[in-house]
Amino acid sequence: MEPFFDFVGNYWWLVFVFGGVAGGWAKSWSRASERRHRRKVELYKLKNQQAIAEQANQSEVAALMAAHDAVNHKWLDYELDVGKLIDFPLMTDVREPLTVAFLRAKKEADGVRPSAAADITTAARLAEYRAAVHSYEIAFDIAEREARRIKDGNFTGPERQRLATARKLLRIAEDVAATPAERQTAYKRARKELDGLIVLPEATVAALEEKIAGMLSSRRDPEADARMA
Repeated sequence: MEPFFDFVGNYWWLVFVFGGVAGGWAKSWSRASERRHRRKVELYKLKNQQAIAEQANQSEVAALMAAHDAVNHKWLDYELDVGKLIDFPLMTDVREPLTVAFLRAKKEADGVRPSAAADITTAARLAEYRAAVHSYEIAFDIAEREARRIKDGNFTGPERQRLATARKLLRIAEDVAATPAERQTAYKRARKELDGLIVLPEATVAALEEKIAGMLSSRRDPEADARMA
């Protein structure tokens, strides 16, 4: 051990050299470790912010889809009710600019609607759908207000009489107390009265015919069915 102690005794100053090097390395390692820690914290914050933003975006998209559905349901109330369309014919009158604007807005909103809220992943896509839904809401509200204000005021006296006749005939066509022949005749006459006045959407006609057909089936004569069997 004496040679070691002699070495230490002669070169004791090396302690400060190595100590300085070790201290510098320790400080450097500490700073590097601190930088790595800061990067991890920043990355965590970024990921957390992105997750929160995605959740917020999906919540907004879901709310927009619900608003979109609400307007669709309002329109469906007209589309599946011939009587309502007769009362407010402006809703299907494509000669009216407000009706055209509403139908165009509906088509645009339906065209950019996502299948699910998670399908919209960019701010631009969200902004596009938001604008389309808002335009659809406004266009429908304006068209509906105008339709309820005007009612059948755009028609002449004879045309309004035809509309009134069509209303009565449709009530007969949907009357469970009427005979099948009476309902079928009333339906055909109602369509004839409306011809050239109101363009009924295909969905409206299909819903009405399905309703009348269901009534006819429910009123079939059991004895006649037994004879046919």
